[in-house]
Amino acid sequence: MSLQRSKWQTLHSMSSDHVDLETAPTSDATTSRGGDKDQGKQSMASKEKKAGGISAMGLKVLILLAVQNSSKNLLMRFVMKEKPKFLTSAAVIGSECTKLTLSLIYILFWERKPISSIIQYFRNDMKNTMLVAVPASAYNLQTSLEYIALANLDAAMFSVLVQSKLLFTASFAALVLGKKLKYIQVISLVLLTVGVMLCNMKFDAQSEDEKKDSFKGICATLGIAVSSGFASVYTEKVIKAHRANSPVSGSYSLAYTQVQLAAMSLLTIGVYAMIHDFQTIVQYGLFYQFNFGAFLTVLNSAIGGLIVAGVLKYADSILKGYATAISVIMTGMLSMFLFGTELHTVYFMGIINVVIAVLLYNGKDLEKS
Repeated sequence: MSLQRSKWQTLHSMSSDHVDLETAPTSDATTSRGGDKDQGKQSMASKEKKAGGISAMGLKVLILLAVQNSSKNLLMRFVMKEKPKFLTSAAVIGSECTKLTLSLIYILFWERKPISSIIQYFRNDMKNTMLVAVPASAYNLQTSLEYIALANLDAAMFSVLVQSKLLFTASFAALVLGKKLKYIQVISLVLLTVGVMLCNMKFDAQSEDEKKDSFKGICATLGIAVSSGFASVYTEKVIKAHRANSPVSGSYSLAYTQVQLAAMSLLTIGVYAMIHDFQTIVQYGLFYQFNFGAFLTVLNSAIGGLIVAGVLKYADSILKGYATAISVIMTGMLSMFLFGTELHTVYFMGIINVVIAVLLYNGKDLEKS
Protein backbone atom coordinates (compact mmCIF):
# COMPACT_ATOMS: atom_id res chain seq x y z
CA MET A 1 0.00 0.00 0.00
CA SER A 2 3.54 2.32 -0.72
CA LEU A 3 4.04 1.48 -3.73
CA GLN A 4 0.31 -1.66 -3.91
CA ARG A 5 -1.13 1.11 -6.09
CA SER A 6 -5.24 -2.00 -9.11
CA LYS A 7 -1.90 -1.07 -10.42
CA TRP A 8 -2.06 2.45 -11.62
CA GLN A 9 -2.49 5.72 -9.86
CA THR A 10 -4.41 8.49 -11.48
CA LEU A 11 -3.73 12.14 -10.72
CA HIS A 12 -5.91 12.15 -7.59
CA SER A 13 -5.38 8.53 -6.50
CA MET A 14 -1.87 8.73 -5.14
CA SER A 15 -2.25 6.99 -1.79
CA SER A 16 -2.01 3.47 -3.20
CA ASP A 17 0.15 1.71 -5.79
CA HIS A 18 -2.84 -0.38 -6.75
CA VAL A 19 -5.65 1.36 -8.55
CA ASP A 20 -7.55 -0.56 -11.18
CA LEU A 21 -8.89 0.91 -14.38
CA GLU A 22 -12.53 0.53 -13.47
CA THR A 23 -12.17 2.56 -10.28
CA ALA A 24 -9.92 5.23 -11.79
CA PRO A 25 -11.66 8.60 -12.07
CA THR A 26 -12.59 9.60 -15.61
CA SER A 27 -12.78 12.99 -17.21
CA ASP A 28 -16.05 14.37 -18.56
CA ALA A 29 -15.02 13.47 -22.09
CA THR A 30 -14.27 9.86 -21.27
CA THR A 31 -17.01 8.82 -18.88
CA SER A 32 -17.61 5.06 -19.14
CA ARG A 33 -20.93 3.31 -19.45
CA GLY A 34 -20.42 2.05 -15.94
CA GLY A 35 -20.32 5.61 -14.65
CA ASP A 36 -23.93 5.64 -13.50
CA LYS A 37 -23.35 2.44 -11.57
CA ASP A 38 -20.23 3.86 -9.90
CA GLN A 39 -22.02 7.12 -9.11
CA GLY A 40 -24.78 5.15 -7.50
CA LYS A 41 -22.29 3.39 -5.26
CA GLN A 42 -20.62 6.66 -4.40
CA SER A 43 -23.94 8.33 -3.61
CA MET A 44 -24.85 5.36 -1.43
CA ALA A 45 -21.56 5.75 0.41
CA SER A 46 -22.11 9.49 0.76
CA LYS A 47 -25.52 8.88 2.30
CA GLU A 48 -23.80 6.94 5.04
CA LYS A 49 -21.63 9.95 5.88
CA LYS A 50 -22.39 11.58 9.14
CA ALA A 51 -22.88 15.32 9.34
CA GLY A 52 -19.49 16.96 9.70
CA GLY A 53 -17.70 13.61 9.89
CA ILE A 54 -16.73 10.49 8.01
CA SER A 55 -18.95 7.51 7.26
CA ALA A 56 -18.44 4.19 9.00
CA MET A 57 -17.43 2.65 5.66
CA GLY A 58 -15.07 5.54 4.97
CA LEU A 59 -13.39 5.08 8.35
CA LYS A 60 -12.88 1.37 7.67
CA VAL A 61 -11.42 2.11 4.24
CA LEU A 62 -9.16 4.80 5.70
CA ILE A 63 -7.78 2.38 8.30
CA LEU A 64 -7.37 -0.43 5.76
CA LEU A 65 -5.50 1.74 3.23
CA ALA A 66 -3.20 3.22 5.88
CA VAL A 67 -2.40 -0.14 7.48
CA GLN A 68 -1.88 -1.85 4.12
CA ASN A 69 0.47 0.88 2.85
CA SER A 70 2.49 0.88 6.06
CA SER A 71 2.63 -2.89 6.58
CA LYS A 72 3.82 -3.49 3.04
CA ASN A 73 6.80 -1.17 3.48
CA LEU A 74 7.71 -2.54 6.91
CA LEU A 75 7.42 -6.19 5.88
CA MET A 76 9.47 -5.68 2.73
CA ARG A 77 12.13 -3.80 4.68
CA PHE A 78 12.28 -6.62 7.23
CA VAL A 79 12.77 -9.18 4.47
CA MET A 80 15.20 -7.14 2.35
CA LYS A 81 17.34 -5.67 5.15
CA GLU A 82 19.93 -8.45 4.85
CA LYS A 83 19.85 -8.21 1.03
CA PRO A 84 18.72 -11.76 0.15
CA LYS A 85 19.69 -12.99 -3.29
CA PHE A 86 16.35 -14.25 -4.63
CA LEU A 87 15.14 -12.97 -7.99
CA THR A 88 12.83 -9.97 -7.80
CA SER A 89 11.23 -11.17 -11.03
CA ALA A 90 10.26 -14.37 -9.20
CA ALA A 91 8.57 -12.29 -6.49
CA VAL A 92 6.57 -10.33 -9.08
CA ILE A 93 5.59 -13.53 -10.90
CA GLY A 94 4.51 -15.09 -7.61
CA SER A 95 2.40 -12.05 -6.71
CA GLU A 96 0.68 -11.90 -10.09
CA CYS A 97 0.02 -15.65 -10.12
CA THR A 98 -1.62 -15.30 -6.71
CA LYS A 99 -3.80 -12.42 -7.90
CA LEU A 100 -4.76 -14.31 -11.03
CA THR A 101 -5.65 -17.46 -9.09
CA LEU A 102 -7.73 -15.62 -6.49
CA SER A 103 -9.56 -13.62 -9.15
CA LEU A 104 -10.37 -16.78 -11.11
CA ILE A 105 -11.63 -18.49 -7.95
CA TYR A 106 -13.86 -15.48 -7.24
CA ILE A 107 -15.37 -15.54 -10.74
CA LEU A 108 -15.85 -19.31 -10.95
CA PHE A 109 -17.00 -20.12 -7.41
CA TRP A 110 -18.32 -16.87 -5.91
CA GLU A 111 -19.99 -15.33 -8.95
CA ARG A 112 -20.61 -18.81 -10.38
CA LYS A 113 -19.70 -17.71 -13.91
CA PRO A 114 -18.31 -20.17 -16.48
CA ILE A 115 -14.73 -20.02 -17.72
CA SER A 116 -16.15 -19.10 -21.12
CA SER A 117 -17.22 -15.72 -19.70
CA ILE A 118 -13.56 -14.85 -19.07
CA ILE A 119 -12.62 -15.87 -22.61
CA GLN A 120 -15.50 -13.76 -23.94
CA TYR A 121 -14.29 -10.81 -21.86
CA PHE A 122 -10.84 -11.00 -23.46
CA ARG A 123 -12.36 -11.30 -26.93
CA ASN A 124 -14.59 -8.29 -26.46
CA ASP A 125 -11.85 -6.19 -24.88
CA MET A 126 -8.84 -7.33 -26.91
CA LYS A 127 -7.68 -3.81 -27.81
CA ASN A 128 -7.64 -2.68 -24.19
CA THR A 129 -5.88 -5.90 -23.20
CA MET A 130 -3.01 -4.96 -25.50
CA LEU A 131 -2.95 -1.38 -24.21
CA VAL A 132 -2.84 -2.63 -20.62
CA ALA A 133 0.61 -4.12 -21.29
CA VAL A 134 2.23 -0.69 -20.90
CA PRO A 135 1.03 0.19 -17.38
CA ALA A 136 1.36 -3.48 -16.42
CA SER A 137 5.03 -3.27 -17.35
CA ALA A 138 5.34 -0.04 -15.38
CA TYR A 139 3.80 -1.72 -12.35
CA ASN A 140 6.17 -4.69 -12.67
CA LEU A 141 9.06 -2.22 -12.75
CA GLN A 142 7.74 -0.45 -9.64
CA THR A 143 7.40 -3.70 -7.70
CA SER A 144 10.90 -4.83 -8.67
CA LEU A 145 12.35 -1.45 -7.70
CA GLU A 146 10.56 -1.62 -4.33
CA TYR A 147 12.65 -4.66 -3.41
CA ILE A 148 15.83 -2.83 -4.44
CA ALA A 149 14.86 0.39 -2.67
CA LEU A 150 13.91 -1.27 0.62
CA ALA A 151 17.09 -3.35 0.59
CA ASN A 152 19.06 -0.09 0.68
CA LEU A 153 16.80 2.40 2.49
CA ASP A 154 14.96 2.19 5.77
CA ALA A 155 11.16 2.05 5.55
CA ALA A 156 10.74 5.52 7.08
CA MET A 157 12.88 7.17 4.41
CA PHE A 158 11.29 5.17 1.61
CA SER A 159 7.72 6.02 2.64
CA VAL A 160 8.54 9.74 2.44
CA LEU A 161 10.67 9.72 -0.70
CA VAL A 162 8.17 7.66 -2.71
CA GLN A 163 5.62 10.47 -2.27
CA SER A 164 7.62 12.36 -4.93
CA LYS A 165 5.34 10.46 -7.33
CA LEU A 166 2.97 13.42 -6.84
CA LEU A 167 5.57 15.71 -8.39
CA PHE A 168 6.22 13.43 -11.38
CA THR A 169 2.54 12.71 -11.97
CA ALA A 170 1.74 16.42 -11.94
CA SER A 171 4.64 17.11 -14.32
CA PHE A 172 3.60 14.39 -16.78
CA ALA A 173 -0.02 15.56 -16.61
CA ALA A 174 1.00 19.13 -17.40
CA LEU A 175 3.32 18.13 -20.26
CA VAL A 176 1.28 15.36 -21.87
CA LEU A 177 -2.34 16.15 -20.97
CA GLY A 178 -1.95 19.90 -20.84
CA LYS A 179 -3.48 20.06 -17.36
CA LYS A 180 -2.99 23.26 -15.45
CA LEU A 181 -2.01 23.01 -11.81
CA LYS A 182 -4.01 24.96 -9.26
CA TYR A 183 -2.07 27.33 -7.03
CA ILE A 184 -2.69 25.09 -4.04
CA GLN A 185 -1.21 22.15 -5.97
CA VAL A 186 1.92 24.13 -6.81
CA ILE A 187 2.29 25.04 -3.14
CA SER A 188 1.81 21.41 -2.15
CA LEU A 189 4.51 20.27 -4.60
CA VAL A 190 6.94 22.86 -3.22
CA LEU A 191 6.20 21.66 0.31
CA LEU A 192 6.67 18.08 -0.86
CA THR A 193 10.07 18.85 -2.38
CA VAL A 194 11.22 20.65 0.76
CA GLY A 195 9.93 17.83 2.96
CA VAL A 196 11.70 15.14 0.97
CA MET A 197 14.95 17.12 1.07
CA LEU A 198 14.68 17.56 4.84
CA CYS A 199 13.97 13.86 5.38
CA ASN A 200 17.02 12.92 3.30
CA MET A 201 19.42 15.05 5.31
CA LYS A 202 22.02 12.92 7.10
CA PHE A 203 23.77 14.09 10.26
CA ASP A 204 25.69 10.92 11.09
CA ALA A 205 28.92 9.98 9.35
CA GLN A 206 28.40 7.30 6.68
CA SER A 207 30.87 4.85 5.23
CA GLU A 208 31.40 4.65 1.48
CA ASP A 209 29.34 1.46 1.31
CA GLU A 210 26.47 3.09 3.21
CA LYS A 211 26.59 6.08 0.86
CA LYS A 212 26.45 3.76 -2.16
CA ASP A 213 23.53 1.84 -0.67
CA SER A 214 21.64 5.06 0.07
CA PHE A 215 22.25 6.38 -3.44
CA LYS A 216 21.08 3.09 -4.95
CA GLY A 217 17.95 3.10 -2.79
CA ILE A 218 17.14 6.72 -3.62
CA CYS A 219 17.57 6.09 -7.36
CA ALA A 220 15.29 3.03 -7.15
CA THR A 221 12.64 5.00 -5.25
CA LEU A 222 12.75 7.88 -7.72
CA GLY A 223 12.43 5.29 -10.49
CA ILE A 224 9.23 4.09 -8.82
CA ALA A 225 7.93 7.66 -8.68
CA VAL A 226 8.70 8.33 -12.36
CA SER A 227 7.14 5.02 -13.43
CA SER A 228 4.05 5.72 -11.33
CA GLY A 229 3.65 9.17 -12.87
CA PHE A 230 4.02 7.83 -16.40
CA ALA A 231 1.56 4.98 -15.83
CA SER A 232 -0.96 7.41 -14.35
CA VAL A 233 -0.87 9.76 -17.32
CA TYR A 234 -0.87 6.87 -19.81
CA THR A 235 -3.99 5.49 -18.14
CA GLU A 236 -5.63 8.93 -18.27
CA LYS A 237 -4.78 9.65 -21.91
CA VAL A 238 -4.92 6.26 -23.65
CA ILE A 239 -6.70 3.51 -21.74
CA LYS A 240 -9.64 5.44 -20.29
CA ALA A 241 -10.50 6.84 -23.71
CA HIS A 242 -10.70 3.32 -25.15
CA ARG A 243 -12.38 1.92 -22.05
CA ALA A 244 -15.27 4.38 -22.48
CA ASN A 245 -16.23 2.77 -25.80
CA SER A 246 -15.44 -0.80 -24.83
CA PRO A 247 -18.30 -3.32 -25.07
CA VAL A 248 -17.33 -4.73 -21.65
CA SER A 249 -17.59 -1.39 -19.84
CA GLY A 250 -19.96 -1.77 -16.89
CA SER A 251 -20.88 -5.33 -17.86
CA TYR A 252 -18.33 -7.30 -15.85
CA SER A 253 -17.15 -7.27 -12.26
CA LEU A 254 -13.82 -5.97 -11.02
CA ALA A 255 -12.50 -9.55 -10.88
CA TYR A 256 -12.45 -9.73 -14.70
CA THR A 257 -10.30 -6.61 -14.85
CA GLN A 258 -7.95 -8.13 -12.29
CA VAL A 259 -7.61 -11.25 -14.45
CA GLN A 260 -6.82 -9.04 -17.43
CA LEU A 261 -4.21 -7.04 -15.53
CA ALA A 262 -2.57 -10.08 -13.96
CA ALA A 263 -2.40 -11.88 -17.31
CA MET A 264 -0.64 -8.97 -19.01
CA SER A 265 1.67 -8.47 -16.04
CA LEU A 266 2.67 -12.12 -16.16
CA LEU A 267 3.34 -11.85 -19.88
CA THR A 268 5.58 -8.80 -19.55
CA ILE A 269 7.46 -9.95 -16.42
CA GLY A 270 7.85 -13.39 -17.99
CA VAL A 271 9.59 -11.88 -21.01
CA TYR A 272 11.84 -9.83 -18.70
CA ALA A 273 12.73 -12.87 -16.58
CA MET A 274 13.63 -14.94 -19.64
CA ILE A 275 15.91 -12.20 -20.93
CA HIS A 276 17.49 -10.89 -17.71
CA ASP A 277 17.43 -13.92 -15.39
CA PHE A 278 17.56 -16.78 -17.89
CA GLN A 279 20.91 -18.24 -16.78
CA THR A 280 20.02 -18.16 -13.09
CA ILE A 281 16.61 -19.73 -13.71
CA VAL A 282 18.10 -22.53 -15.82
CA GLN A 283 20.87 -23.25 -13.33
CA TYR A 284 19.07 -22.83 -9.99
CA GLY A 285 15.36 -22.50 -10.72
CA LEU A 286 12.97 -19.55 -10.60
CA PHE A 287 12.54 -19.52 -6.80
CA TYR A 288 16.22 -19.96 -5.91
CA GLN A 289 16.92 -18.70 -2.33
CA PHE A 290 13.26 -17.79 -1.93
CA ASN A 291 12.69 -17.85 1.83
CA PHE A 292 9.60 -17.65 4.03
CA GLY A 293 9.87 -13.87 4.30
CA ALA A 294 9.91 -13.53 0.52
CA PHE A 295 6.72 -15.60 0.28
CA LEU A 296 5.12 -13.31 2.87
CA THR A 297 5.91 -10.24 0.76
CA VAL A 298 4.36 -11.96 -2.26
CA LEU A 299 1.16 -12.77 -0.36
CA ASN A 300 1.02 -9.31 1.18
CA SER A 301 1.42 -7.66 -2.20
CA ALA A 302 -1.15 -9.88 -3.93
CA ILE A 303 -3.89 -10.14 -1.32
CA GLY A 304 -3.40 -6.60 -0.05
CA GLY A 305 -3.56 -5.24 -3.58
CA LEU A 306 -6.81 -7.05 -4.35
CA ILE A 307 -8.44 -5.92 -1.12
CA VAL A 308 -7.45 -2.31 -1.69
CA ALA A 309 -8.69 -2.43 -5.30
CA GLY A 310 -12.01 -3.70 -4.02
CA VAL A 311 -12.53 -0.90 -1.48
CA LEU A 312 -11.19 2.08 -3.44
CA LYS A 313 -14.67 2.71 -4.86
CA TYR A 314 -15.59 3.93 -1.36
CA ALA A 315 -12.60 6.27 -1.08
CA ASP A 316 -12.49 9.71 -2.65
CA SER A 317 -9.27 11.67 -3.20
CA ILE A 318 -9.50 13.28 0.25
CA LEU A 319 -9.77 9.93 2.01
CA LYS A 320 -6.84 8.56 0.01
CA GLY A 321 -4.81 11.63 0.95
CA TYR A 322 -5.52 11.08 4.63
CA ALA A 323 -4.64 7.39 4.30
CA THR A 324 -1.32 8.25 2.67
CA ALA A 325 -0.50 10.82 5.34
CA ILE A 326 -1.33 8.39 8.15
CA SER A 327 0.68 5.58 6.53
CA VAL A 328 3.76 7.83 6.20
CA ILE A 329 3.59 8.71 9.89
CA MET A 330 2.88 5.09 10.91
CA THR A 331 5.78 3.78 8.84
CA GLY A 332 8.21 6.29 10.35
CA MET A 333 7.18 5.61 13.94
CA LEU A 334 7.02 1.81 13.59
CA SER A 335 10.35 1.76 11.76
CA MET A 336 11.88 3.54 14.72
CA PHE A 337 10.47 1.02 17.22
CA LEU A 338 10.85 -2.17 15.15
CA PHE A 339 14.19 -1.58 13.43
CA GLY A 340 15.81 1.02 15.65
CA THR A 341 15.81 3.62 12.88
CA GLU A 342 17.25 6.89 14.16
CA LEU A 343 14.94 9.76 13.27
CA HIS A 344 16.16 13.30 13.90
CA THR A 345 14.12 16.43 14.51
CA VAL A 346 14.73 17.54 10.93
CA TYR A 347 13.15 14.30 9.71
CA PHE A 348 9.95 15.09 11.61
CA MET A 349 9.98 18.61 10.17
CA GLY A 350 10.24 17.04 6.73
CA ILE A 351 7.47 14.54 7.38
CA ILE A 352 5.15 17.37 8.45
CA ASN A 353 5.82 19.08 5.11
CA VAL A 354 5.13 15.87 3.19
CA VAL A 355 1.91 15.15 5.07
CA ILE A 356 0.61 18.69 4.52
CA ALA A 357 1.60 18.48 0.84
CA VAL A 358 -0.33 15.23 0.34
CA LEU A 359 -3.43 16.62 2.08
CA LEU A 360 -3.30 19.88 0.09
CA TYR A 361 -2.76 18.13 -3.22
CA ASN A 362 -5.78 15.88 -2.64
CA GLY A 363 -7.88 18.76 -1.27
CA LYS A 364 -11.64 18.95 -1.59
CA ASP A 365 -12.02 21.81 -4.06
CA LEU A 366 -9.09 21.15 -6.42
CA GLU A 367 -11.35 20.13 -9.31
CA LYS A 368 -13.14 23.49 -9.23
CA SER A 369 -11.90 26.18 -11.54
